[in-house]
Amino acid sequence: MSETPFRPREKLIEKQKLFQSIKKTTHMKGRYDIITLIAIPLGFTVSSIILIGAGIYKMSHGIGKKE
Repeated sequence: MSETPFRPREKLIEKQKLFQSIKKTTHMKGRYDIITLIAIPLGFTVSSIILIGAGIYKMSHGIGKKE
């Protein structure tokens, strides 16, 4: 009635030891954590700054006004 585990216990213990031995902060230990914690928010920030800059430029030059 019991299910087989997704990973063997030995592999799981090996991964736990690997992650516990890394001297980075807790939330930066995974393979793709850099992408999700740095690259995506940085991309949102850059795109919002560009859009705000474009809006300020258009307002200061009177571009796109509705008559």
